[in-house]
Amino acid sequence: MTDYMTDEEKLRNLVLAPYILKATALIGVSRKVGGNQFRHAFATLGILIDYKLLKDPVLLKASLLHDLIEDCPETEIEKIRSIDSDANAVLELVDIVTKKEGETKQEFLDRILKSNSENAKILKCADRISNITDLHLDTHTDKKISEYLDDTENYVIPMARQVNPNMVRELSDLVVKRRTLCE
Repeated sequence: MTDYMTDEEKLRNLVLAPYILKATALIGVSRKVGGNQFRHAFATLGILIDYKLLKDPVLLKASLLHDLIEDCPETEIEKIRSIDSDANAVLELVDIVTKKEGETKQEFLDRILKSNSENAKILKCADRISNITDLHLDTHTDKKISEYLDDTENYVIPMARQVNPNMVRELSDLVVKRRTLCE
């Protein structure tokens, strides 16, 4: 997709169906807040579209698969590689935003923060916006929510500062609102 296309033309020409089909494996992965990881993948994609981050099809495709490898380790990577010419770049981005075995949450977030990948930071911010929106007192303890918000302030908001000032504003607002709910 070229830069001279309008946002509507970019979306019209974006081929997501094969990635959506791969993401359907997430339908069976439930979330503490209810629903499943498939819906969360779509929420993350929706956040990127809402921010009009349409210039990079790799970012949009990766948003659908960003939790796939971690949540469905039986995923056949080679089948994803054969989807299209973006597939290898999509998998590279997904790998950056996938928590590695033995890695603490803070090490994982710090790795993304220090990475040279702008797309990884954007994707992690969109993912975190979706996750914070789904934090509820009936599914998470105050302590768990507080720790999650601390990680957001220490790692994810600094990522947003590097890539998108509007995401900084939204993440900061979400943190304040969730902390208020916990008080």
